[in-house]
Amino acid sequence: MNLILLGAPGAGKGTLASYLIEKMGVPSISTGNILREAIKNDTPLGRQAKDFMDAGQLVPDKLVIDLLEERIAKRDCKSGFILDGFPRTIPQAEALDKIANIDCALSLDVPYEVIEKRMTGRRVCLRCGATYHVVANPPRVEGICDICGDKLIIRSDDQPDVVRRRQETYHEQTEPLIDYYTAQGKLKTIDGTQGIRETEKLAVQALGL
Repeated sequence: MNLILLGAPGAGKGTLASYLIEKMGVPSISTGNILREAIKNDTPLGRQAKDFMDAGQLVPDKLVIDLLEERIAKRDCKSGFILDGFPRTIPQAEALDKIANIDCALSLDVPYEVIEKRMTGRRVCLRCGATYHVVANPPRVEGICDICGDKLIIRSDDQPDVVRRRQETYHEQTEPLIDYYTAQGKLKTIDGTQGIRETEKLAVQALGL
């Protein structure tokens, strides 16, 4: 199955993707990771992407699609893949349709108020990467990582004003994909406000796994 995960920033796509790659036995593909890997390996496409990034410009859709086509041609994608964070716009979705047959777009429906509480309450440890939440998963000692004892911080993209801007961008650019994949008969929507395990169960039911 070739699957796309849709949902606003903070809806839980990354957490669900981690579960589904184990359940489905397919890789999760992030365009950000593809870009970083191509640049690290100094591939021709990677060098082109680096030129744009070094100039402070967005990498053009055409180049991202070329990188994605190169990635999904690899052997580990033979049985399918999960796209997390792409496409973000209708033109990207149209370009994607030309290089891959998407079987399903799974949308996590989470109201903005819930996302805001999730993201502004998140705390991370820069040293070991552990993640906490002041309500749902607090550390034993406030502001201190349970694992390594380092100080916890609020990521810049979890600041309330940044969270609002990211939500606005999603509604303007990415939410139209809901209608796009509905028109193709490929959209399935699940309630993303439940706990992690319940959301996983809903995803499995929706995908018929």
